[in-house]
Amino acid sequence: MANTMQADLVAPERKLASVQATQVLVPGAEGDMTVMPGHAPVITSLRPGKLTIVSEAGEESYAVTGGFAEISQDGIAVLAERALPAAEFTAEIAAQLVDEARKAHAEATPSVAEMTAKMLADMEALGAHMLG
Repeated sequence: MANTMQADLVAPERKLASVQATQVLVPGAEGDMTVMPGHAPVITSLRPGKLTIVSEAGEESYAVTGGFAEISQDGIAVLAERALPAAEFTAEIAAQLVDEARKAHAEATPSVAEMTAKMLADMEALGAHMLG
């Protein structure tokens, strides 16, 4: 089994990472998961959270607001709705994401309100987690 795998992170506006990684920590919709070389194939949706890619060069963290990850034995491809390197994630960006989630929750129909409440809580947690 290989010691590394291909890890790609892409957002609509740019490709953020394409590296040989030893592991990737993913904020999956069903819970956090660690992906390593040889992982069983799976496709999962993402919740807002911190995605960390670990390689021989060190760790790089990114804030993701959602999307999908396709995991295979050879690697992981993450297609994020929005993603930013941790160094670019500011308190202003966190506040904007929370405001957008609050607005979506306030405008949601009762059948969607529970989902938007979870999204709001995840956005608030993302800001707290990324900013310390």
